[in-house]
Amino acid sequence: MEVRIRLQKAGKASNKAYNYRVVAMAGKEGRDGRTLDILGYYDPSKKSYYQLNKEKITAWVSKGAQMSDTVRSLMKKAK
Repeated sequence: MEVRIRLQKAGKASNKAYNYRVVAMAGKEGRDGRTLDILGYYDPSKKSYYQLNKEKITAWVSKGAQMSDTVRSLMKKAK
């Protein structure tokens, strides 16, 4: 099973300003599909607000999970 670490829309869309969860999910699941694990949060409407659980993300990557481009850039900012 291919696992992807990606963003999932969360919260209410006020003026199309969504909040996102950073999640691990099966590669074939859609954006709002069933998640395997919640790894953090990201709110682009606030100035660069994000919270990532780096230990969990590193553990998933070591098991073979692939990060999306956005999550990869957030990890670079977090380091």
